[in-house]
Amino acid sequence: MPMDYATVKDWRFDDVRQRYDEKDTMLYALGIGLGQDPEDAGQLRYVYEKGLQAFPTLSVVLGYPGFWVQDPRAGIDWVKVVHGEQRLTLHAPLPAAGVVTGKSRNTHVIDKGADKGAIVVTERTLHGEDGACLATLQQSTFCRGDGGFGQGDASPPALPAAPGGEPDLRCELRIPPNAALLYRLNADRNPLHADPEVARRAGYPRPILHGLCSYGVAAHAIVKTCCGYDASRLASLNARFSAPVYPGETLQCDLWRMPDGQIRFLARARERNVVVLNNGTAELRP
Repeated sequence: MPMDYATVKDWRFDDVRQRYDEKDTMLYALGIGLGQDPEDAGQLRYVYEKGLQAFPTLSVVLGYPGFWVQDPRAGIDWVKVVHGEQRLTLHAPLPAAGVVTGKSRNTHVIDKGADKGAIVVTERTLHGEDGACLATLQQSTFCRGDGGFGQGDASPPALPAAPGGEPDLRCELRIPPNAALLYRLNADRNPLHADPEVARRAGYPRPILHGLCSYGVAAHAIVKTCCGYDASRLASLNARFSAPVYPGETLQCDLWRMPDGQIRFLARARERNVVVLNNGTAELRP
């Protein structure tokens, strides 16, 4: 059954209420590479219970509605879907532990054409126990096998490209060889990130890193380089996923300071010189 625009656009998501504790908060931070220098006080605030703070991109693994595209009612060839973009706006600090509720809805279903696939944009708002909105997330899912259904929405505004030339700042962070095995304990246990045989069948020489882990490592690089590890200054973070990352590689994050105060960035796997995150933007609070 082909994708039906109305069915996907009006997809009913149940609210997801999730309790997380300090162990979950520390596990996420360890998964994106914080704590590799165990004597760095800036990193310790996210991985040690003394004065523990939640790293803001923890939001991406909270209140997640599950892999709904696998439901046959959606008519999506789920084997061919990939994560296209991730956008995040932070409205208030996440508690180090607590209860949050995720509320999801599909805001855009975009037909790229019969041979070009489709894009589904899902918005999730994350709410604290008092109902206040803590974060707004927007995930673009590229459905490579599902274009040509003949009806669709206009695309949301595109993320700007990084400027050319030398960056104003550069940060390199090594991704540990076991990073995918650690990060998958947060939420996504897809065997593509753990099982060498599954990865080979999917066309990769070895298991790949979760895209949202690469996204978290980029956030780590920005908070380290531009905020002195004060992650409360991060107000938004947007990026497009352009190529997979392999555990054990070095993520080189190039940063440009724009006249309006925005940070633009891209990240590459340094050893292969392949851009893996592109069209990156970040907003920082003073």
